[in-house]
Amino acid sequence: MAEGGILLVHVSFRAVRPVEGGPLGLIAALRAALGPAGTLVMPSWSDRDDQPFDPAGSPAAADLGVTADLFWRMPGALRSHHAHAFAALGPEAARITADPLPLPPHIPASPVGRVHERDGQVLLLGVGHDADTTLHLAEILAGVPYRTPAWLTVLQDGRPVRIDYRENNHCCARFALADDWLRAEGLQAEGRVGHAHARLARAKDIVRLARRHLAADPLLFLHLPGAGCAECMAARASVR
Repeated sequence: MAEGGILLVHVSFRAVRPVEGGPLGLIAALRAALGPAGTLVMPSWSDRDDQPFDPAGSPAAADLGVTADLFWRMPGALRSHHAHAFAALGPEAARITADPLPLPPHIPASPVGRVHERDGQVLLLGVGHDADTTLHLAEILAGVPYRTPAWLTVLQDGRPVRIDYRENNHCCARFALADDWLRAEGLQAEGRVGHAHARLARAKDIVRLARRHLAADPLLFLHLPGAGCAECMAARASVR
């Protein structure tokens, strides 16, 4: 990874462990590798769509894992003030987390978009590209035609209000195609971190290659009809 750079991490601590110091030890090791000029970023959104998001109190969604939920609580960490939150720690943290609520979640004016804009890297620890939010940014930039209904709750004038929107959502299993694209061009470093398989690539490389393939087939990331994937079928059905 690039010392002094920006690093967006998606991690399954269960896959990595054991690590000296537990999840906090893993965070400390990542920060040490980045150095004091580096900025560490992790997803930090909530899974409580029926409740307004509280950046100082809402736990990170359970499927983000224990590392992400501990990270936003660390001294000095900044967290987005909206339900599609990321947390960041380092010199670029304020810029990465400053945008207002992005709808859909991974537009250029979002934490993922800001990591890409600043030529950050993406590290997948014990997870595959199915967890890679940068590929959702690539879908937005490529103009994929699918959007499925989603909603969340915000506070307006002190009262909870439901916000409905449409999102480029699906099962994400076919995001695994990015492995082949990146490997073919020598743009993905891979190895072991603890007991987990790790993947490291520049956000700009991930987006560039995904956009190239989506230009040829905008539905590439969706399972074919008959594959039995309800989420991908819903995405296909949304195409107008």
